[in-house]
Amino acid sequence: MEKKSQLYEGKAKKVFATDNPSLLIVSYKDDATAFNGLKKGTISGKGIINNRMSNMLMQKLEEYGVPTHFVEELSERETVVKKVTIVPLEVIVRNISAGSFSKRYGIEEGKVFEKPTVEFSYKNDDLGDPLINDCHAVAIEVATSEEIETIKNYALKVNDFLKTFWKECGIILVDFKLEFGKLSDGTIVLADEISPDTCRLWDSETGKKLDKDRFRRDLGGVEDAYAEVMKRLCEHM
Repeated sequence: MEKKSQLYEGKAKKVFATDNPSLLIVSYKDDATAFNGLKKGTISGKGIINNRMSNMLMQKLEEYGVPTHFVEELSERETVVKKVTIVPLEVIVRNISAGSFSKRYGIEEGKVFEKPTVEFSYKNDDLGDPLINDCHAVAIEVATSEEIETIKNYALKVNDFLKTFWKECGIILVDFKLEFGKLSDGTIVLADEISPDTCRLWDSETGKKLDKDRFRRDLGGVEDAYAEVMKRLCEHM
């Protein structure tokens, strides 16, 4: 697999073309951002952890019936993925109130929902990634009704798997965000990553935050938290 020109650089990853037009190489960075890029920093070793964790969990999700973009891990920071057209929706699944949900609706952090909620935000930095509902997404033509239904079903399936898996690791899955993409034939697959960058993870016994909230809220111990999550994941794979 030959890595060619860089196609894109985002907040957490770089994407490169390869000698195969249907495959890309993703390289994970240690850069950290929060609040739509207003806060910036570095979490040492984060790229390595997020790369390996995403790949391990995506392979498990494939077995669970959720198609993903994962192809092959090349190194501790680089992975081959299928080329997709990203659906410009962040898909957020929430099991417990926290973060922006708590602030938006005045709900105390930690309230456990009777069933998980699914919400969308429109991926558009200029607009600040606003919340968007199904009808709006169809109206502005970012996805069809059928695609949204497929994405919702996959998101809830991911939640079922991750909740059970993290519970076995002594971790509560509070909420998480996903991104989906379309292959050249229109097939919807899970893309992006699954990591402490994209999931809120609390220790089951202490309630300690083991995710990027430690960076967002200046709680300290960010690297240790990421390493702890990775350690528990490896112990239960």
